[in-house]
Amino acid sequence: MLVEDVTPLTVRPVRRPLLSQRWHDLTFLHWAVPPSAVAPLLPAGTVPDTLDGQTYVGLIGFRMVGVGPLRGPGVPYLGTFCETNVRLYSVDRHGRRAVVFRSLEAARLLPVLVARALLRLPYMWSRMRLTRDGDLLHYTSRRRWPGPRTAVNAMTIRVGAPIATPTPLEHFLTARWGLHTRAWGRTLHLPNEHPAWPLHRAELLTLDDTLVQAAGLPAASAPPVSVLYSPGLPVVFGPPDVPEARQPSRV
Repeated sequence: MLVEDVTPLTVRPVRRPLLSQRWHDLTFLHWAVPPSAVAPLLPAGTVPDTLDGQTYVGLIGFRMVGVGPLRGPGVPYLGTFCETNVRLYSVDRHGRRAVVFRSLEAARLLPVLVARALLRLPYMWSRMRLTRDGDLLHYTSRRRWPGPRTAVNAMTIRVGAPIATPTPLEHFLTARWGLHTRAWGRTLHLPNEHPAWPLHRAELLTLDDTLVQAAGLPAASAPPVSVLYSPGLPVVFGPPDVPEARQPSRV
């Protein structure tokens, strides 16, 4: 099977936007893990995406802004909220690289309910806050529903210099043009499109997290291998399609 290249812009443009939004003030933390550790957590018909024999667990905090249908204006109030997600990296039998969300904390209840109902995405309603003081950003999250209430996150970073040329790992972790999810008895692929990431180096100053462990993954026992920041960008999602269900024999 031929796996698509990691490219700074999508090779699969979204022709019919289903949803538009903007992502602001993103922090990306990543830990390397063996593919065997995450393979059982991926939807049927996908396998771990790897770089040099490793795959990754991502913890990403940001502010969602202006979520709305098609390319229209975002929904007032309900379309803007903080989010923190735990994600893995997948590839399907068509060679499409994507992410798989193990949990998505969000500060608005209605978007949580809609995403859980329509796409079975594991959104969680949480009390959240994102504050900035110069080059310091602080993210906090405490889960409200559906639990466990012990699922929390607090992290502080210092934003560093812009990255002129991302490394292969930095491209691999950020240039993702879809998500895989299991909904209604099928594995769905939901494509997205956005400009090339504006990335910065970042320094992790503090981290107190149980979201990764609550998502069914081992708690991090070492500092992340990658810490990145982005001021953000606009994003559109297209309608989902259904990869063939048979598990690929190799990647």
